[in-house]
Amino acid sequence: MSAALPRIALIATGGTIAGAADGPTRQLGYRAGAIDVQGMLATVPGLDGLATVESEQLFAIDSAYIEFGHWQKLAARVQAVLAREDIDGVVVLHGTDTLEETAYFLHLTTTSDKPVVLTGAMRPATALGADGPMNIYHAVSAAAHPACRGLGAVVVFGDVLLAARGLQKRDSVPGAFSADQYGRLGLVKDRNVFIYQRPTRDRGGFAVPAQAPRVNLLTAYAGLAPDLIDAASRSADGLVFAGVGNGNLRPDWREALAAAAARGVRIVRASRVSNGTTVRNGEVDDDSCGFVSADNLTPLQARLLLLLGLARGATTAQLQDLFDRY
Repeated sequence: MSAALPRIALIATGGTIAGAADGPTRQLGYRAGAIDVQGMLATVPGLDGLATVESEQLFAIDSAYIEFGHWQKLAARVQAVLAREDIDGVVVLHGTDTLEETAYFLHLTTTSDKPVVLTGAMRPATALGADGPMNIYHAVSAAAHPACRGLGAVVVFGDVLLAARGLQKRDSVPGAFSADQYGRLGLVKDRNVFIYQRPTRDRGGFAVPAQAPRVNLLTAYAGLAPDLIDAASRSADGLVFAGVGNGNLRPDWREALAAAAARGVRIVRASRVSNGTTVRNGEVDDDSCGFVSADNLTPLQARLLLLLGLARGATTAQLQDLFDRY
């Protein structure tokens, strides 16, 4: 008797992968989230040989409109299906605009060892050469594979298996996503999954708060006026400032950020550079300024870790410990 196939829960949220345009040669001007999950799955032959897939349509939106309330609902649903003994893994179909944020949010708030795999597409479902069907097939392959247990949330996109931590959308072609040198975990080819490295940082452990602290994000640029730092921090509980180079700060930027920290705003010093580590007390005396250094987290993902840390009432020292561990 053949072994039973893994059972995978697939949660659709809209995005380009469910997009519809006016013709097969149109890749722009499409309607995101226009095709329901059953319509998408109908374009992926062979899924029934990989897993028993049960699907649901949680949202049908362009991911540019994702807000904290969507994350609350998605995280709750992912946790609920992972808690079922008959479910072996979860696949989330998601738009690419905010995929790197949703993936890291689930990575921080999901505790199960069962695979959580996100994917999307750069071409709408109606386009010639649509990339969604193969991405769905590969995502289900990864979610059904025992090698993907214990990785936290991962993303499968364009044959590549990427960690949620460090994920970035870096292009507007089908191979749109990458991660820093530590975030490319392996490959997915057909039903084969190849793992070459595993994440070592912590994952999970954060409760999803009922209300999100207000955390803003500001990126350094030539000529940035310090009064923008004051404006971004005045109404915020926390602020991520993406400095230049190793998160470096001009003296006037540093003074404005230190003043905000003295008012009780939690300041995380990150870098606008795609790769590299913001070293604590390196370019800036973080201790005397009351800053938290972001390690090598991207500014977008540093914002999420700061948000969840603030929601649990973490002090500046406790926040630094979180950034050192996650």
